[in-house]
Amino acid sequence: MKTSLYAPTLFAVASFALVNAASADLNTKEGYALGTPNNTIVMNGFNGCWRTGSWTPDMAIAECDPGLVKVTAVETPRAPMAPPPMKSEAIVLTLESDTLFEFDKSVISAEGKQQLDNQVVAKMNEYPQIEMVRITGHADRIGSEAYNKKLSQRRADAVKDYLLGQGIVSSRTETAGSGESDPAVSCTDMAGKNSSRNTSLVECLKPNRRVVVEIKTRTIAQQ
Repeated sequence: MKTSLYAPTLFAVASFALVNAASADLNTKEGYALGTPNNTIVMNGFNGCWRTGSWTPDMAIAECDPGLVKVTAVETPRAPMAPPPMKSEAIVLTLESDTLFEFDKSVISAEGKQQLDNQVVAKMNEYPQIEMVRITGHADRIGSEAYNKKLSQRRADAVKDYLLGQGIVSSRTETAGSGESDPAVSCTDMAGKNSSRNTSLVECLKPNRRVVVEIKTRTIAQQ
């Protein structure tokens, strides 16, 4: 007859587990008198647990002295704060081309750079969350329509390049040249030829020569 080698091993493991469980039970009841055979706590005449001479409040257990057991407070995790509501805001700045550029030119003048710094760069620095910048150049009707459209585009591009050089960065920066298609004034009653030599007409059409900077930003909505 063959004897299994597993039986003694299983018995030893089970015995070890019982000893550990009994030891753990004794440790949790330290300071209280225990009876036999199950190591139950001995009760006194007032139906309370019998304390030994070595008992201290630190040995209190909920079964016998619930009022002395320290309860660890569990802090409820706070929900993350929701970001503040945001709103979109559009800022439109209109700059005279005669200040930014010399007549019929697309190179920004020193006076024009100062105007961009004071009116555009300073304003954009007030709004860190810029969604989009659109720069549109406009021209007067003096000259051909095709030429005026190209001139207005070059001027818009020049303003964009200057702003980027000043550290103004936007994920979307667009430029457009409207040419003479969107006049601010008509000056149809002006006498003389439609020529740059007609100084009265040039002065009258001055509002049409402009660069418009549109800034779309996100700001915190007022509660």
